[in-house]
Amino acid sequence: MLILGVDTSGMHGSVALAQCEGGKCLVVEVVPLTGGTFSAQLLPEIAALLRKHEYSKQDIDGFAVASGPGSFTGLRVGLAAIKGLAEVLHKPIAAVSLLEVLALESGIQGRLTTLLDAGRNEVYVGTYEVSNGVAVRIEEKLLSRVQCMEEVSRKTVVTFDPQIAPEARSTGASVIEVKAIRSDAIARLGWKKIQSGDTISTDELEANYIRRSDAEILAKPVR
Repeated sequence: MLILGVDTSGMHGSVALAQCEGGKCLVVEVVPLTGGTFSAQLLPEIAALLRKHEYSKQDIDGFAVASGPGSFTGLRVGLAAIKGLAEVLHKPIAAVSLLEVLALESGIQGRLTTLLDAGRNEVYVGTYEVSNGVAVRIEEKLLSRVQCMEEVSRKTVVTFDPQIAPEARSTGASVIEVKAIRSDAIARLGWKKIQSGDTISTDELEANYIRRSDAEILAKPVR
């Protein structure tokens, strides 16, 4: 099964092709995307990647896309592209939380807290129970950096952020540092979700922002 993985959640993104059979995914290639121009790059890069490896879009068997948390604009671009392709090709979509990927990339079992820098001196915080390669979400939320460090004290923490890691460690947390998440990790987890039937329709596919947009925050209440 050929899986197309897409991540446009941050300042930089990527697209991956992976051949997945049984429980294994062989990554064909990962192509980086430059932040700020996802809308212009994404579909041409997907087309070029398929062409390079002598595939057509009809060869894609499933899609895996980072659904958040992350950039409002970036996530919208990635999700819109996958919605369009999946609707035309009638192929399944797996929506993947970056916080969930972090939990699984740690390679350990049990209750974990995953952390992603949210900017504005805030942190995206996920709590997951990991068992046998499956991460069950307990909670995802946005905290100030101070609140976050108070919460993770003496817990098991997973992050790839080089600034968050030492802060968390200073609270007594057991910190596991992993590599930055790319679209190949999105594709691998997406494949597992597709195998288990954990897919989503194009109508249901939405971004998991966690944080409200500035427009929502600044909007005046209707009287």
